[in-house]
Amino acid sequence: MTEILPAGEALPRAVELLRAGEVVALPTETVYGLAGDATSGAAVARIFEAKGRPRFNPLIVHVASMAMAEDIAVFDPLSRKLAATFWPGPLTLVLPLRPGSVVHPLVTAGLDTVALRMPRGFASSLIAAFGRPLAAPSANSSGRVSATTAEAVVADLGDRIPLVVDGGATTVGLESAIVKVADGRIVLLRPGGVAADDIEAAAGMPLERGATGIQAPGMLSSHYAPGAAVRTDASGVSEGEALLAFGPLRIAGAERARAVLNLSPAGDLREAAANLFSHLHALDRSGAATIAVEPVPNSGLGEAINDRLARAAAPRDAPVVPE
Repeated sequence: MTEILPAGEALPRAVELLRAGEVVALPTETVYGLAGDATSGAAVARIFEAKGRPRFNPLIVHVASMAMAEDIAVFDPLSRKLAATFWPGPLTLVLPLRPGSVVHPLVTAGLDTVALRMPRGFASSLIAAFGRPLAAPSANSSGRVSATTAEAVVADLGDRIPLVVDGGATTVGLESAIVKVADGRIVLLRPGGVAADDIEAAAGMPLERGATGIQAPGMLSSHYAPGAAVRTDASGVSEGEALLAFGPLRIAGAERARAVLNLSPAGDLREAAANLFSHLHALDRSGAATIAVEPVPNSGLGEAINDRLARAAAPRDAPVVPE
């Protein structure tokens, strides 16, 4: 049976489980993560097993210090600048893997790069106490809606994991932004909890877009999906659909919706990001076959919100890539 412990009491038990090669669901500022020892193939395999995650999709490695990060990846002046500006925080850097790194090859999915992030709060304390980096994708079944509360983790993963650390609702509510830094260029692989404009301002250069292939987590075309179908940029609501609203004005037929939740009645993108996954979870439980989504502006954090919604709405009958 899965243990659920408050963050203030969970550190010793979490360290014990990690040292035994187990996985632990924990709160971060972005979403809840499913963490295991990034240096252990057996622990990483348990993450894949619990999530049902394709092996070709790499994992983010979480660190507690720059010294730990530099043991894993090769930093250049640009990546150091970004780390100094945004770490700890919701930015992941994809960097060249340092030769001889202790990170297990399963974590990088065979790539010569590694995705690194330095989280805040309980996750940081746990990594420091454990003394090794943690591989930690979002704590949900692969491709499904990310969890922003401990309750959502338990409802999804159930008895597949031994411990869920309850740190309350996450503050950012979206996964980290992921950028690849190489040859003096920055490529946005996944928009997320840091707005692209802020990354560009810190770097002093524009972000490139249009990355192809699976270079980092969250790049599968169908991802973050609830059980219900998702219809984005809806101009009206059909009978029996649920409605994911945004802002003060409703689209046509909103009164017919089976259930309605508003990402932000005031049209605040930060509030909308924090509510996105919990609202998708709740509307999925309404029993509606489809969730209609009102348009969300594509500026600032809206880019990340729309990225997640587009992946949630993507066709789910594409051929499975062999592992």
